[in-house]
Amino acid sequence: MIVMNGKEVSDSIKQEIALEVEKIISEGGKRPKLIAILVGEDGASKTYVGNKERSCAQVGFDSQVLRLPAETLQEELLEKIYEFNNDDSVDGFIVQLPLPKHIDEQTIIEAIDPAKDVDGFHPTNVGKMVIGLDTFVSATPKGIMELLKYYKIDTCGKHCVVIGRSNIVGRPLSNLLSMKGTPGDCTVTLCHSRTKDLKAECLRADIVVAALGIAEFVTADMVKEGAVVIDVGITRLEDSSSSKGYRIAGDVKYDEVAPKCSYITPVPGGVGPMTIVSLMKNTLKAGKQRK
Repeated sequence: MIVMNGKEVSDSIKQEIALEVEKIISEGGKRPKLIAILVGEDGASKTYVGNKERSCAQVGFDSQVLRLPAETLQEELLEKIYEFNNDDSVDGFIVQLPLPKHIDEQTIIEAIDPAKDVDGFHPTNVGKMVIGLDTFVSATPKGIMELLKYYKIDTCGKHCVVIGRSNIVGRPLSNLLSMKGTPGDCTVTLCHSRTKDLKAECLRADIVVAALGIAEFVTADMVKEGAVVIDVGITRLEDSSSSKGYRIAGDVKYDEVAPKCSYITPVPGGVGPMTIVSLMKNTLKAGKQRK
């Protein structure tokens, strides 16, 4: 069993990005600039945005976080988005999800200029991705594909089960895995809350991607011997034995599933770092395109 070390892979990619940024600067270009908009005080979102800030510093990007109170009106948030859409110094920006309930997420996503949508959520970018055109691919699916490529995991003709049909992970990843190429050429089954006999579907899978957001949902009896397991979930579980009062768990019951796997991602340290470095790659791409 091999643990797929997302931190190690992402650090390697960050070094490549940093060298490319140095080259851009030496040739008289400008540093790529990434803006993150954070609305409210969601703990997980604050941690994630903080990680993005640190990653920007590591690769030599200019970055800024715009922190807005939870009571910010949708119209006020839209004004900020239009401001960044028209700011030539900004190469890419994201609006951190989830948003407060009084703000419609889809309206916000569609307001972002597709050329600056480094999260890859705008319908224009999603549509291009689905038909295989060059575009910004959402960071978590992009990161998973990078991880499969780095570990040279054979996906051609394999049966992959993706659990979870979100627009951020499940749906785009299913498309990417089914496309021609390496990694790719998978036969993909997209499962969800209405799937009948999910356990049977998973047991047929050579590759299982758990992206449903339920802690330790995938257990050993759902995975066949030698399967590749990618765990996208991250949940805080109460744990009185921890100094923090909680522990981080994925969608996979790691301790019992791992011994059956050929490859598995840990949580934390697996898909998470790959998501952030993929955002860095999208921002670098946006800066080059704007140049």
